[in-house]
Amino acid sequence: MAVLRPELPPERVVARYRRHGRALFWPSLALLALAGACGYFLGRFPEEWQNLGALGAAILLALLLWLLPTLRWLTGRTIVTTRRVISVHGLLARERQEVSLLRGHDVTVRRHGLQVLFRSGDVTIHSGSEHPLVALDLPDAALVARALTELGDDAHGQGRTVEAGL
Repeated sequence: MAVLRPELPPERVVARYRRHGRALFWPSLALLALAGACGYFLGRFPEEWQNLGALGAAILLALLLWLLPTLRWLTGRTIVTTRRVISVHGLLARERQEVSLLRGHDVTVRRHGLQVLFRSGDVTIHSGSEHPLVALDLPDAALVARALTELGDDAHGQGRTVEAGL
């Protein structure tokens, strides 16, 4: 005689987060300064090769100081579902880390520096493994921690229902 387990509800995405937008302040400021410097200096050099060299240097600086940090910010994200938390980051080498909410976990929020003013923080999810999941500089970190705690409690409640049905 087979024992049937009740089906768990389908997994839903609760929230998607990126690091706080404050991380784009310095790259954006560098791009504005670079645009101002290009507007002032380009075309002022006596030789054409000097103007082209300055333009090439400006493009290279724009790639290094604005485009790469912006792409790095865009490629990092944390996804919270009803069953797990997924952290994906990396520009050239992608790293993905998952923590199941069914496992016993502890959620901590750490704030330092400007994170206190912007209500952001580093959310760490300890799931009993050696490497806890750390979501860096999430906006409204306290709300995220409360939501993760509630989702974990709900997941554990569903886990008890499944075990009781055996």
